[in-house]
Amino acid sequence: MPIDVEVALSAELEPIEFSWSSSDVQLYQLSLGAGTDPMDPRELCYLVDDTPQVLPTFATVAATFHATKPPTVQFPGIDIELSKVLHASERVEVPAPLPPSGSAIAVTRFTDIWDKGKAAVIWSETQVHDANGSLLWTQKRSIYARGEGGFGGDRGPSGSDQAPARAPDLEVAMPLLPQQALLYRLCGDRNPLHSDPQFAAAAGFPQPILHGLCTYGMTCKAITDALLDGDAAAVAAYGARFSGVAFPGEALQVNIWKDDNRVLASVVAPSRDNAVVLSGVELVPA
Repeated sequence: MPIDVEVALSAELEPIEFSWSSSDVQLYQLSLGAGTDPMDPRELCYLVDDTPQVLPTFATVAATFHATKPPTVQFPGIDIELSKVLHASERVEVPAPLPPSGSAIAVTRFTDIWDKGKAAVIWSETQVHDANGSLLWTQKRSIYARGEGGFGGDRGPSGSDQAPARAPDLEVAMPLLPQQALLYRLCGDRNPLHSDPQFAAAAGFPQPILHGLCTYGMTCKAITDALLDGDAAAVAAYGARFSGVAFPGEALQVNIWKDDNRVLASVVAPSRDNAVVLSGVELVPA
């Protein structure tokens, strides 16, 4: 059905209550490559029992971690086939380090819906509080819905994710395991695009692609390890745009620039003529 912008933007979605354990955090961070060197104390900080340090990107999976079915895109004023939807951008802001276990309540609202002609871009914001009402994190994301534009809405601004016009200050290799997507899907994203070769072929890909949020989380870890001495608590905010796809088994490269009080980055696939996978990456230290 067509998007009903007025209904969607005025909708009050039901709060979602959820909880997570330190084992969930460990599995999430293992799926991002933590523990590649099991003798490295800095790597083991991501995986220690009961009290692992928590990358802020865990916020992107915490509420849906135990999902076992593909997600749907059905909300008041919005009903879109999953095959038409691409994740466009993600940002998480944390006022304090995330706890390794806990319970919380998430409230989501739609903030903008842009009409790009052949597609719609849908923006949402989720605020997550603990039982005492303290803010744990704020999550902002956009999705790109193919074939859902043309409803006469605002096109929205045209942003630029151009990397700084100089050589990166640091280049970090980020290899992907052949089974990277199969590991990451255990964190709650069961979209068959990342696991079913036939579904991926129908969507126009030669093989299942890696979850954008997996590349997103791996990049946050790579920057944290390279510039923040592996201290996840030193990250206050982190965001990126999903500009291309990554394939399990290939090697990616994170290009990093230091820029005043923040870190900028992009992620490319050197074996595919440096095709851009993530752009507009920004990490803000605490």
